[in-house]
Amino acid sequence: MKTRKWILGCIVSVILASCGTSSTVPIVGRKQNLLVTDEQVLSLSNEQYQSYMKSAKVSTNVTNTNMVKRVGQRIASAVISYLNTNGYGNEVSQYQWEFNLVQDQNVNAFCMPGGKIVVFEGLLPVTQDEASLAIVVGHEVAHAVAKHSAERISNEVRKQYGSQILGSVLSSSGVDASWQQIGATVFSLGSQFGAAAYSRKQENEADHLGLIFAAMAGYNPEVAVNFWQRMAASTSGSYTLLSDHPSDETRIKNIQGWMPEALKYYNGGSTVTAPTTASGLKSSSSSSTQSMPTFHISTKKK
Repeated sequence: MKTRKWILGCIVSVILASCGTSSTVPIVGRKQNLLVTDEQVLSLSNEQYQSYMKSAKVSTNVTNTNMVKRVGQRIASAVISYLNTNGYGNEVSQYQWEFNLVQDQNVNAFCMPGGKIVVFEGLLPVTQDEASLAIVVGHEVAHAVAKHSAERISNEVRKQYGSQILGSVLSSSGVDASWQQIGATVFSLGSQFGAAAYSRKQENEADHLGLIFAAMAGYNPEVAVNFWQRMAASTSGSYTLLSDHPSDETRIKNIQGWMPEALKYYNGGSTVTAPTTASGLKSSSSSSTQSMPTFHISTKKK
Protein backbone atom coordinates (compact mmCIF):
# COMPACT_ATOMS: atom_id res chain seq x y z
CA MET A 1 0.00 0.00 0.00
CA LYS A 2 2.82 2.42 0.87
CA THR A 3 4.45 1.63 -2.46
CA ARG A 4 1.26 2.35 -4.34
CA LYS A 5 0.84 5.70 -2.55
CA TRP A 6 4.43 6.59 -3.30
CA ILE A 7 3.99 5.75 -6.99
CA LEU A 8 0.75 7.74 -7.13
CA GLY A 9 2.50 10.68 -5.48
CA CYS A 10 5.27 10.54 -8.06
CA ILE A 11 2.75 10.47 -10.89
CA VAL A 12 0.90 13.50 -9.50
CA SER A 13 4.19 15.37 -9.09
CA VAL A 14 5.15 14.67 -12.69
CA ILE A 15 1.74 15.81 -13.93
CA LEU A 16 1.95 19.03 -11.94
CA ALA A 17 5.51 19.73 -13.06
CA SER A 18 4.69 19.13 -16.72
CA CYS A 19 1.60 21.33 -16.76
CA GLY A 20 1.36 25.07 -16.64
CA THR A 21 3.49 27.63 -18.40
CA SER A 22 7.13 28.56 -18.36
CA SER A 23 8.04 32.12 -17.44
CA THR A 24 11.30 34.04 -17.07
CA VAL A 25 11.83 36.75 -14.47
CA PRO A 26 13.10 39.94 -16.16
CA ILE A 27 16.71 41.04 -15.57
CA VAL A 28 17.69 38.09 -13.34
CA GLY A 29 16.59 35.44 -15.87
CA ARG A 30 15.23 32.93 -13.35
CA LYS A 31 12.89 30.31 -14.85
CA GLN A 32 9.45 29.66 -13.36
CA ASN A 33 6.83 27.00 -13.93
CA LEU A 34 3.40 28.46 -13.21
CA LEU A 35 0.13 26.55 -13.00
CA VAL A 36 -1.98 29.70 -13.20
CA THR A 37 -2.50 32.41 -15.80
CA ASP A 38 -2.26 36.16 -15.29
CA GLU A 39 -6.05 36.37 -15.63
CA GLN A 40 -6.60 33.87 -12.84
CA VAL A 41 -4.14 35.58 -10.51
CA LEU A 42 -5.67 38.99 -11.18
CA SER A 43 -9.16 37.64 -10.55
CA LEU A 44 -8.06 36.40 -7.14
CA SER A 45 -5.97 39.40 -6.19
CA ASN A 46 -8.52 42.02 -7.27
CA GLU A 47 -11.14 40.44 -5.05
CA GLN A 48 -8.78 40.49 -2.07
CA TYR A 49 -7.57 44.01 -2.84
CA GLN A 50 -11.05 45.51 -3.20
CA SER A 51 -12.09 43.91 0.07
CA TYR A 52 -9.03 45.39 1.81
CA MET A 53 -9.56 48.90 0.42
CA LYS A 54 -13.18 48.95 1.61
CA SER A 55 -11.98 48.67 5.20
CA ALA A 56 -8.76 50.71 4.88
CA LYS A 57 -8.65 54.43 5.69
CA VAL A 58 -7.04 56.42 2.90
CA SER A 59 -4.58 59.07 4.07
CA THR A 60 -5.81 62.65 4.24
CA ASN A 61 -2.27 64.05 3.89
CA VAL A 62 -2.31 65.47 0.37
CA THR A 63 1.44 66.13 0.16
CA ASN A 64 2.44 62.62 1.19
CA THR A 65 -0.28 61.02 -0.92
CA ASN A 66 0.90 62.91 -4.00
CA MET A 67 4.47 61.83 -3.33
CA VAL A 68 3.47 58.16 -3.15
CA LYS A 69 1.58 58.48 -6.43
CA ARG A 70 4.47 60.35 -8.07
CA VAL A 71 7.08 57.80 -7.04
CA GLY A 72 4.84 54.91 -8.03
CA GLN A 73 4.06 56.34 -11.45
CA ARG A 74 7.71 57.08 -12.21
CA ILE A 75 8.75 53.54 -11.34
CA ALA A 76 5.76 52.03 -13.16
CA SER A 77 6.55 54.01 -16.30
CA ALA A 78 10.22 53.01 -16.19
CA VAL A 79 9.35 49.34 -15.69
CA ILE A 80 6.78 49.32 -18.48
CA SER A 81 9.30 50.96 -20.81
CA TYR A 82 11.87 48.29 -19.91
CA LEU A 83 9.40 45.44 -20.43
CA ASN A 84 8.31 46.79 -23.82
CA THR A 85 11.91 47.23 -24.95
CA ASN A 86 13.20 43.86 -23.78
CA GLY A 87 10.71 41.35 -25.13
CA TYR A 88 8.15 41.39 -22.32
CA GLY A 89 5.59 43.54 -24.08
CA ASN A 90 2.93 40.84 -23.76
CA GLU A 91 3.14 41.23 -19.97
CA VAL A 92 2.27 44.93 -19.96
CA SER A 93 -1.48 44.56 -20.44
CA GLN A 94 -1.90 42.95 -17.01
CA TYR A 95 -0.91 46.13 -15.16
CA GLN A 96 -3.57 48.59 -14.02
CA TRP A 97 -1.50 50.79 -11.72
CA GLU A 98 -3.01 52.25 -8.58
CA PHE A 99 -1.15 53.93 -5.72
CA ASN A 100 -2.59 54.50 -2.25
CA LEU A 101 -1.32 55.83 1.07
CA VAL A 102 -3.37 54.50 3.99
CA GLN A 103 -3.71 55.44 7.65
CA ASP A 104 -1.86 52.55 9.19
CA GLN A 105 1.09 53.02 11.55
CA ASN A 106 2.69 49.68 10.75
CA VAL A 107 6.05 50.03 9.01
CA ASN A 108 5.00 48.33 5.79
CA ALA A 109 3.83 48.49 2.18
CA PHE A 110 2.58 46.00 -0.40
CA CYS A 111 1.88 45.56 -4.09
CA MET A 112 -0.78 43.22 -5.41
CA PRO A 113 -0.53 41.57 -8.85
CA GLY A 114 -1.50 44.02 -11.54
CA GLY A 115 0.19 46.96 -9.82
CA LYS A 116 -2.08 47.76 -6.86
CA ILE A 117 0.33 49.48 -4.48
CA VAL A 118 -0.41 50.43 -0.88
CA VAL A 119 1.99 52.30 1.39
CA PHE A 120 1.33 52.60 5.14
CA GLU A 121 1.81 56.00 6.76
CA GLY A 122 3.94 54.36 9.42
CA LEU A 123 6.64 53.71 6.82
CA LEU A 124 7.19 57.37 5.89
CA PRO A 125 9.14 58.45 8.97
CA VAL A 126 11.60 55.65 8.13
CA THR A 127 11.94 56.39 4.42
CA GLN A 128 12.40 60.12 5.20
CA ASP A 129 12.83 61.16 1.55
CA GLU A 130 11.46 60.42 -1.89
CA ALA A 131 14.42 58.39 -3.11
CA SER A 132 14.18 56.02 -0.14
CA LEU A 133 10.45 55.66 -0.72
CA ALA A 134 11.36 54.66 -4.29
CA ILE A 135 13.45 51.79 -2.90
CA VAL A 136 10.35 50.51 -1.11
CA VAL A 137 8.03 50.96 -4.08
CA GLY A 138 10.60 49.38 -6.40
CA HIS A 139 10.73 46.37 -4.10
CA GLU A 140 6.96 46.03 -4.14
CA VAL A 141 6.67 46.46 -7.90
CA ALA A 142 9.32 43.76 -8.25
CA HIS A 143 7.06 41.25 -6.49
CA ALA A 144 4.40 41.92 -9.15
CA VAL A 145 6.77 41.91 -12.14
CA ALA A 146 8.46 38.69 -10.98
CA LYS A 147 5.03 37.03 -10.57
CA HIS A 148 5.79 35.95 -7.04
CA SER A 149 2.10 35.63 -6.18
CA ALA A 150 1.56 33.32 -9.17
CA GLU A 151 4.45 31.21 -7.88
CA ARG A 152 2.92 31.03 -4.43
CA ILE A 153 -0.49 30.10 -5.82
CA SER A 154 1.11 27.39 -7.97
CA ASN A 155 2.96 26.06 -4.93
CA GLU A 156 -0.23 26.05 -2.87
CA VAL A 157 -1.98 24.05 -5.58
CA ARG A 158 0.85 21.53 -5.65
CA LYS A 159 1.09 21.32 -1.88
CA GLN A 160 -2.53 21.39 -0.76
CA TYR A 161 -4.56 19.94 -3.58
CA GLY A 162 -2.38 18.07 -6.03
CA SER A 163 -4.43 16.63 -8.85
CA GLN A 164 -7.77 17.18 -7.06
CA ILE A 165 -8.31 20.64 -8.51
CA LEU A 166 -5.61 20.64 -11.17
CA GLY A 167 -8.19 20.51 -13.95
CA SER A 168 -10.14 23.50 -12.66
CA VAL A 169 -6.96 25.47 -12.00
CA LEU A 170 -5.70 24.99 -15.54
CA SER A 171 -8.99 25.38 -17.39
CA SER A 172 -11.21 27.73 -15.38
CA SER A 173 -10.95 31.50 -15.43
CA GLY A 174 -13.58 31.84 -12.73
CA VAL A 175 -13.16 31.97 -8.97
CA ASP A 176 -14.76 29.04 -7.14
CA ALA A 177 -14.54 28.13 -3.44
CA SER A 178 -11.17 26.44 -3.86
CA TRP A 179 -9.78 29.50 -5.62
CA GLN A 180 -11.07 31.79 -2.89
CA GLN A 181 -9.40 29.66 -0.25
CA ILE A 182 -6.09 29.77 -2.11
CA GLY A 183 -6.39 33.52 -2.58
CA ALA A 184 -7.02 34.07 1.11
CA THR A 185 -4.00 31.92 1.95
CA VAL A 186 -1.64 33.57 -0.51
CA PHE A 187 -2.56 37.23 -0.21
CA SER A 188 -3.52 37.33 3.50
CA LEU A 189 -4.74 40.93 3.32
CA GLY A 190 -6.13 42.21 6.56
CA SER A 191 -3.74 40.12 8.64
CA GLN A 192 -1.14 41.61 10.97
CA PHE A 193 1.37 41.48 8.13
CA GLY A 194 -0.80 43.50 5.77
CA ALA A 195 0.09 41.49 2.66
CA ALA A 196 1.28 38.21 1.26
CA ALA A 197 4.14 36.27 2.80
CA TYR A 198 6.96 35.70 0.35
CA SER A 199 9.83 33.25 0.57
CA ARG A 200 13.38 34.31 1.30
CA LYS A 201 14.31 33.68 -2.34
CA GLN A 202 11.49 35.92 -3.53
CA GLU A 203 12.34 38.65 -1.02
CA ASN A 204 15.98 38.63 -2.18
CA GLU A 205 14.83 38.80 -5.78
CA ALA A 206 12.51 41.72 -5.00
CA ASP A 207 15.37 43.55 -3.29
CA HIS A 208 17.56 43.01 -6.36
CA LEU A 209 14.98 43.99 -8.96
CA GLY A 210 13.57 46.80 -6.84
CA LEU A 211 16.96 48.45 -6.54
CA ILE A 212 17.26 48.42 -10.33
CA PHE A 213 13.68 49.62 -10.89
CA ALA A 214 14.28 52.62 -8.61
CA ALA A 215 17.47 53.40 -10.55
CA MET A 216 15.63 53.09 -13.87
CA ALA A 217 13.15 55.68 -12.62
CA GLY A 218 15.97 58.15 -11.91
CA TYR A 219 16.32 57.61 -8.16
CA ASN A 220 19.80 57.15 -6.71
CA PRO A 221 19.96 53.49 -5.60
CA GLU A 222 22.77 54.26 -3.15
CA VAL A 223 20.21 55.55 -0.63
CA ALA A 224 19.05 51.94 -0.17
CA VAL A 225 21.81 51.04 2.28
CA ASN A 226 21.00 53.86 4.72
CA PHE A 227 17.28 53.21 4.33
CA TRP A 228 17.56 49.54 5.25
CA GLN A 229 19.79 50.44 8.18
CA ARG A 230 17.09 52.82 9.42
CA MET A 231 14.51 50.12 8.79
CA ALA A 232 16.46 47.66 10.89
CA ALA A 233 16.81 50.16 13.73
CA SER A 234 13.16 51.21 13.66
CA THR A 235 11.73 47.68 13.76
CA SER A 236 14.26 45.97 16.03
CA GLY A 237 12.49 44.13 18.81
CA SER A 238 9.11 45.74 18.14
CA TYR A 239 7.77 44.32 14.90
CA THR A 240 6.70 40.71 14.42
CA LEU A 241 7.62 39.50 10.93
CA LEU A 242 7.79 36.37 8.88
CA SER A 243 10.57 33.92 9.70
CA ASP A 244 11.65 33.14 6.16
CA HIS A 245 12.76 36.66 5.21
CA PRO A 246 16.40 37.72 5.01
CA SER A 247 18.07 39.20 8.06
CA ASP A 248 18.89 42.90 8.06
CA GLU A 249 22.61 42.16 7.80
CA THR A 250 22.16 39.79 4.87
CA ARG A 251 19.81 42.15 3.07
CA ILE A 252 22.20 45.11 3.34
CA LYS A 253 25.18 43.00 2.27
CA ASN A 254 23.28 41.76 -0.79
CA ILE A 255 22.21 45.28 -1.74
CA GLN A 256 25.80 46.48 -1.53
CA GLY A 257 26.77 43.64 -3.87
CA TRP A 258 24.08 44.58 -6.40
CA MET A 259 24.89 48.29 -6.27
CA PRO A 260 27.35 48.39 -9.23
CA GLU A 261 24.71 46.74 -11.43
CA ALA A 262 21.99 49.14 -10.26
CA LEU A 263 24.18 52.17 -10.88
CA LYS A 264 24.47 51.16 -14.54
CA TYR A 265 20.74 51.86 -14.84
CA TYR A 266 21.05 55.19 -13.05
CA ASN A 267 21.99 58.19 -15.17
CA GLY A 268 22.69 60.59 -12.35
CA GLY A 269 20.48 62.43 -9.94
CA SER A 270 20.32 63.94 -6.51
CA THR A 271 18.16 63.75 -3.44
CA VAL A 272 17.03 67.09 -2.10
CA THR A 273 16.48 66.89 1.64
CA ALA A 274 13.87 69.21 3.12
CA PRO A 275 12.91 69.87 6.74
CA THR A 276 10.90 67.17 8.48
CA THR A 277 7.15 67.78 8.55
CA ALA A 278 4.86 67.20 11.49
CA SER A 279 4.17 63.68 10.22
CA GLY A 280 7.84 62.77 10.54
CA LEU A 281 8.39 62.74 6.77
CA LYS A 282 10.89 64.96 5.06
CA SER A 283 8.96 66.73 2.33
CA SER A 284 11.70 66.14 -0.20
CA SER A 285 11.76 65.40 -3.88
CA SER A 286 14.30 63.15 -5.53
CA SER A 287 15.18 64.83 -8.78
CA SER A 288 17.10 63.43 -11.69
CA THR A 289 18.97 64.89 -14.60
CA GLN A 290 17.34 62.36 -16.90
CA SER A 291 13.84 62.90 -18.26
CA MET A 292 11.39 60.21 -17.12
CA PRO A 293 7.79 59.60 -18.21
CA THR A 294 5.35 60.12 -15.76
CA PHE A 295 5.46 47.71 -5.77
CA HIS A 296 5.75 44.25 1.64
CA ILE A 297 8.57 45.19 3.61
CA SER A 298 10.00 42.64 5.98
CA THR A 299 13.02 42.77 8.25
CA LYS A 300 12.94 39.55 10.21
CA LYS A 301 16.21 38.76 11.95
CA LYS A 302 17.52 35.22 11.91
